Amino acid sequence: MLESNLVRRSGVAVRRACPRTVSRLLMVAAAGLALAGCATAPSTLAPAASLLDDGLFRPPAEVIDAQAVFALSEPMQRFAEATRTSHRGQFDQRRALLDALTVRGQLRLDYDDGRTRNASEAFDKRAGNCLSLVLMTAAFAKHLELPVRFQSVLVRPLYSRGNDLTMVSGHVNVVLSPRYRASFRDQGIDDEMTVDFVPPTDLRGVSVRTLPERTVLAMYMNNRAAETLTAGEHHNAYAFAREALRQDPDYLPGINTLAVVYLRAGHLAAAEKTLRHVLAQAPEDEAALTNLVATLHKSGRYAEAERVAGELARVQPYPPFHFLDLGRQALSEGRVDEARTLIARELRRQPYQHEAHFWAAVVDAATGDVPRAEQHLRRAMEHSGNPQLQSRYSAKLAALRGIGAN
Repeated sequence: MLESNLVRRSGVAVRRACPRTVSRLLMVAAAGLALAGCATAPSTLAPAASLLDDGLFRPPAEVIDAQAVFALSEPMQRFAEATRTSHRGQFDQRRALLDALTVRGQLRLDYDDGRTRNASEAFDKRAGNCLSLVLMTAAFAKHLELPVRFQSVLVRPLYSRGNDLTMVSGHVNVVLSPRYRASFRDQGIDDEMTVDFVPPTDLRGVSVRTLPERTVLAMYMNNRAAETLTAGEHHNAYAFAREALRQDPDYLPGINTLAVVYLRAGHLAAAEKTLRHVLAQAPEDEAALTNLVATLHKSGRYAEAERVAGELARVQPYPPFHFLDLGRQALSEGRVDEARTLIARELRRQPYQHEAHFWAAVVDAATGDVPRAEQHLRRAMEHSGNPQLQSRYSAKLAALRGIGAN
């Protein structure tokens, strides 16, 4: 928790682009795509580049290269050329690409919401989160000279947490246009083809917004900043956050992550300046308000922190995991029925949150309802998004089934 009971949130808030399974999203001192509205910066606002202070951090351990995000490795080039050759008689190259990626199962892609991978890394691992898989698809499409458009998909955000960071993620997909526009030869071909890595039913009726490529690059860099920050690598996190800002100075989640890097590294003045830059453009940004409360509190400015906390409570009356944490507390105190009610309320807010499903399973197991506990554990596995968590939940499910069989 934060240093006092002033704030009801654990950790600080970061946004991360698109680590998502099924219909899930994320908020950070890292990770996510909860894009800040369409706020217009006041004319007196200082340029975002003025927020950078390279002198506070060592050089990163790796080269941060935006050009590498879409770059094709040699194995990818061979795969692309084999696809082109094997489908030479197929007029719509988009369908040929999708057949190679999905229908024919040549890549056997798996979802993994751990480290965000660039296009070649996702190809090599045959796995990635939705942003990684979109980058890989776009890289192939560019190589095949297909027009590409990126979209943010405005779905309900999903929160996750770890290492005292709360993360919110969003979802992106990619739209492929035909290389040649409609003529008598392709009247049966739709003008555009949306490529997404979640079931279409999960996206039915949602709104989308077109993203410039610079924003997609900023999202990638922001995700990497969040991930390295979670690992405690402040210098590397700063380098990625710096590159996110360079790619798109208007991408507010990236600037929020930069502020969290400063906060985690103990540079409180820089953190406050950066957060106020975000709030000047998006006054109700929940992540920035959360992080400003933490910054002011660490600075010993408790009265100011309390005022900002009041504004945050108005914007977000119930913070992420509020009902889950209350439910866990009730469970620890033996109030099982109350715990079930509270955790169910969290699941109504976050139906794809694996941690909430796990604790729902714990409550059900405590009351002897093994079938319902198994159901929640299966959902926790489904929505956990990475092999490590899936393995952990699988082991708990096997143990629970053993109990049920006795």
